[in-house]
Amino acid sequence: MSQKHKPSNSKPSGSKKQQHHKARKKNQLWKWISLGFVAVTIIVAAILLITKITGVPHISVAQAYQKYQQGAFFLDVRSQEEWDQVHIANSTLIPLDELPNDRDIVVVCLSGHRSQEGVTILRKAGFSRATCMTDGLTAWKAAGHPLEGSNP
Repeated sequence: MSQKHKPSNSKPSGSKKQQHHKARKKNQLWKWISLGFVAVTIIVAAILLITKITGVPHISVAQAYQKYQQGAFFLDVRSQEEWDQVHIANSTLIPLDELPNDRDIVVVCLSGHRSQEGVTILRKAGFSRATCMTDGLTAWKAAGHPLEGSNP
């Protein structure tokens, strides 16, 4: 007696494997997307936390220029050689013990990194009105604000 195969309405077993494989890939993709989102969130949170811990306030070049026009004290923390090449008009290269405590102090350097250290030192020394200009002298120059020196 021969057995006849009845036609089946179900899909061949190979397609179940394909569906399972596609579902697995989709799940893996979502896992990677979720992991990426978590990683980005952690990085952003770390950056915000570091900024909060250091307590170094930043202002934009436009805000710094407003303070410049209002007579804020601009402190340049670069070397004498760098100062001689170019500096913000009316800014000052000066030792810590000569800084004013009754005026806003905007600390500048070429790119904004050394000035952060300067503001940290000033804040620890009690100069609560000290701020760091974001992107430093490079951004100030790009904005077309006043400069002095041999390479303005």
